[in-house]
Amino acid sequence: MKPISLKMPGHLAREVSEAARRRGVSRSALIREALEVFLRRERSAPPVSALSRAVDLAGAFTGPEDLSANPDYMRGFGE
Repeated sequence: MKPISLKMPGHLAREVSEAARRRGVSRSALIREALEVFLRRERSAPPVSALSRAVDLAGAFTGPEDLSANPDYMRGFGE
């Protein structure tokens, strides 16, 4: 295995030590397992689109209802 140095806040280091002790494994083994779980979830998570991130904003603003379809709103744009 390749050694990696890691710095973490004291409270997190204590939690890691306590969890490793409860499970009867080394801190390194616990951290490896946690990283494997995290990376597995990252790989299997569906890609996030801009639409899915902004879906809660739909209807949150007032303005003309035909803004995206009315060419009058684009008159003079970019000139």
